[in-house]
Amino acid sequence: MRTIITTPLPVLLTYLLIATASVTTGTTTVHAQQYFPPVDSDSWEEVSLQELGWCQDHLDTLLKHVESTNSKAFIVLKDGRIAIEWYADGFTHTDNWYWASAGKTVTATLVGILQSRGLIDITQPTSRYIGQGWSSLIPDQELAITVWHQLTMTSGLDDGVADPYCTDDTCLVYKADPGTRWAYHNAPYTLLDQVVQGASQSTLNQVYRSQLAQRIGMNGGFLPQGYNNVLFSTPRSMARFGLLALNNFVWDSDSILADPTYARTMVTRSQELNQSYGYLWWLNGQPTHMVPILRRVFQGPLTPNAPPDVYYALGKNDQIISVCPSERLVFIRMGDAASNEPGDVAIGSADEIWKLLRKVMCSTTSVYGSVDGRGLPAEDNEQVFDAYDLLGRFVGTVNGREEAVWLSGRGPLLIRRRE
Repeated sequence: MRTIITTPLPVLLTYLLIATASVTTGTTTVHAQQYFPPVDSDSWEEVSLQELGWCQDHLDTLLKHVESTNSKAFIVLKDGRIAIEWYADGFTHTDNWYWASAGKTVTATLVGILQSRGLIDITQPTSRYIGQGWSSLIPDQELAITVWHQLTMTSGLDDGVADPYCTDDTCLVYKADPGTRWAYHNAPYTLLDQVVQGASQSTLNQVYRSQLAQRIGMNGGFLPQGYNNVLFSTPRSMARFGLLALNNFVWDSDSILADPTYARTMVTRSQELNQSYGYLWWLNGQPTHMVPILRRVFQGPLTPNAPPDVYYALGKNDQIISVCPSERLVFIRMGDAASNEPGDVAIGSADEIWKLLRKVMCSTTSVYGSVDGRGLPAEDNEQVFDAYDLLGRFVGTVNGREEAVWLSGRGPLLIRRRE
């Protein structure tokens, strides 16, 4: 086991969180200058918990939880720098592990990259890229399914077939009109690999390496596992991808996904059926959510212990990337299943990690508690902010301290500086 730490540089806030009564410092978080590790080196700057103002005495509890839940690797990045890095005995930062369904987010990113190059239009039928007759649907039904439906899990194909991973035409059966039903169905997602290959005239791994991995210093690739193509990489490569997502899919000055609209839409609500799902990314802070297998809508956010602006790459056996723009933070977890509870993705595990991680982040501004307006710097007293509640809903406009105090009666708020 090891924990790696180092030092930040000062910078302007992109997101401003109003300080709460529970925060002893009564000040807003000061973000360090965004850092990107070099793409051609294994070196990575570090930052200490002391320099961040975090609570070292809560770290052992977090790491004991990570270790006791069968983790292989756990990394926390703050402003791009490594704040915490832990590995199980016998596992190192150079070892590869599978992403499971967390790799869906990489596929969604590749689709966006190809769309930005004019090779894919996600509003077009899937058949345009993989040919007709890929399903057992009649032609009109098949043509109604677009790449967008695959990205949003709304294809309308029956996920209750004997093998929901099967991509044979006989396994792809009509259940509902596309766009009218949300179901976590792996087969339509897996067919996106064929969409990427058909549009690019390259293999999936060629696109992954040339358009993404080599540009941000990731290793690994997709390996066939039955009907699936599963991404394997090192933990630090997973962390690099999380850092890319944190920075709107721009790596330093390189716009990896040169379509800002797609990049933004990918990590925001894509449809109303499951409000906590983007383009293969899971979203926190939404009024309701759905989960794999269960055919019901749950009230409240996906992970109540996490800040509302968090979005996730989640995979079987608790493979996790958690991205938090308001804290400029990323954490990743790789390993075996944290518990014996069934489930295709790691929602509960991610929430428990956030619960413990927030205790480690004790001196950073919390999004929970009553807003009193004292966290606004003097120079921002007349600045205009937009206020959102913990479900991500717009509450109103904040004009400096006085209105922040007035809004405090409406509950805990996330305050974002209006550009």
